[in-house]
Amino acid sequence: MPSYRAPVDDTLFLLNDVLQFQRFGNLKGFADVSPDVLAQILGEAGKICEEILAPLNQSGDANGCRRDADGGVTTPAGFKSAFQAYAEGGWISLPVPEEYGGQGLPFTLSTPMSEYASAANMAFAMYPGLTQGALAALLTHGSEEQKRLYVPKMAEGRWTGTMNLTEPQCGTDLGLLTTKAVPRGDGSYLITGQKIFISAGEHDLAENIIHLVLARIEGAPAGVKGISLFIVPKISVNADGSLGARNGVSCGSIEEKMGIHGNSTCVMNYDGAQGFLVGEANRGLNAMFVMMNEARLGVAIQGLAQSEVAYQNAVAYAKERLQGRALSGPKNPDKKADPIIVHPDIRRMLMEIKAFNEAARGLTLAAALDSDVAHRSEDAAARQAAEDRLSLMTPVLKGVLTDIGFDNAVKAQQVFGGHGYIREWGMEQFVRDARIAMIYEGANGIQALDLVGRKLPREGGRAIMAFFRDGAELLQSHGDKEAMRPFVAPTQAALNDLQKASMWLMQNGLAKPDNAGAASYDYMHLLGRVAMALMWVKIAAVALDKKAREPDQAARMDAKLVTARFYMERMLPETSLRLARIGAGADTMMSLAPEMF
Repeated sequence: MPSYRAPVDDTLFLLNDVLQFQRFGNLKGFADVSPDVLAQILGEAGKICEEILAPLNQSGDANGCRRDADGGVTTPAGFKSAFQAYAEGGWISLPVPEEYGGQGLPFTLSTPMSEYASAANMAFAMYPGLTQGALAALLTHGSEEQKRLYVPKMAEGRWTGTMNLTEPQCGTDLGLLTTKAVPRGDGSYLITGQKIFISAGEHDLAENIIHLVLARIEGAPAGVKGISLFIVPKISVNADGSLGARNGVSCGSIEEKMGIHGNSTCVMNYDGAQGFLVGEANRGLNAMFVMMNEARLGVAIQGLAQSEVAYQNAVAYAKERLQGRALSGPKNPDKKADPIIVHPDIRRMLMEIKAFNEAARGLTLAAALDSDVAHRSEDAAARQAAEDRLSLMTPVLKGVLTDIGFDNAVKAQQVFGGHGYIREWGMEQFVRDARIAMIYEGANGIQALDLVGRKLPREGGRAIMAFFRDGAELLQSHGDKEAMRPFVAPTQAALNDLQKASMWLMQNGLAKPDNAGAASYDYMHLLGRVAMALMWVKIAAVALDKKAREPDQAARMDAKLVTARFYMERMLPETSLRLARIGAGADTMMSLAPEMF
């Protein structure tokens, strides 16, 4: 059976030393989180994931969810008690405002828990994860009455939440959705239609499920401008918060999936179900995007999480598996073979995963801090800057972290050789589970188009110009330090590649949109590589300082510095490849007639 240990120490290093969590003490909820409290919270998060969630991962995958004759869904054995422990531990309510039954702590604290839970048991983690996304949408766009009625019980874990977007005839193109909403005359609506691919759509973990459903009110404009968002409870909720009759919503079937078998991905049928409008009519996407953006960050973390758990098991196997001799001579002369970790190609795979994991973790935590600043700061300029960074980086994190996360799960499986292909070792499950993250919440090609088509030109390119400015300032601040040269120089070259790619898009993408579309995927990955390089520059600077000040940390910091150099030498040069692809344009890609494929 595979094992998992939450990377609490690395998270604390990133939050405390690299990102300087304590400097945000002026934001609401941060002052209550001292370094000791932070360590205690993350330690407890790691503990529940290691001891309760991880042992259920393989069995949950093997047994999956079961739809009963009446349309109810039974989750795998152990999931219900695990969800109760998760909810009772306060992990869902962590960032929810205190006035609605939450703890009012920084959203940033939910990010490590999201990683740890997704690494330990990705299918399970989706149940509370989707609930937190629904909570965010309701807290931002719900009426005061809706917040009081739904949020406390969702924060408590007695009720869970979902998001219902996709229909059989439309995936990303939500303008094609046909689910309709008919006014009842009492302020509510009758919701009729079918939604597919609805994660956690039906289950036995909580007493009620609050579905957030996109639908079109009769007479609304065509396309996305006519979409509204509705609360549709599985069981009707009375004005006093008690449960009433069963609503007209049911699970028609459970999708047969490649992975995440422990999560109930449902076809949901709405047959005149009572729903309640959230926010303004015909502006449902504005409300749903709150949940979608939070979900995209959550999915980015899933990519990191599967990379991390696969890496941990691959390292353990590589240290124990004896096969062949080191090219430089036996390292284990008293045995017939050396452990495979001595072989350069095994090192290559493990180092690539390690270098990604640590930088990607830093980026997800930085994004979480930006989210807290955007929602909690009283400084308008700070809020705007944080919102710009978050807007720019959300599609990058979702696309790049899930692409590379899947690749890393495959690399880790490769370390096991033939054993990696056998179910009992657990590696093939990590590969299968990681694959969905590249697809849902907007396939990664869509993320790339969103980045190039919407996020780059937004407000005259304000966000990307700030990215360049911040990157240049960071590199300049370390440019005169000889020890930082191995990190600063390659990152500057990569930043130059990104600037050239951005200029190429400005000169060639506007007049010919296919050029922008053809370049978008490579541009997304180029930006992601540069963002990770800048994070490694920050980590390396802190590691050098910490090594000098704290001799007992020297070995650990040396490992950081070696990993940073590996990233700069072996992984960052990819930016020149991406730049060359971008500069090739769209002509060859788009010239072949469809019938010739």
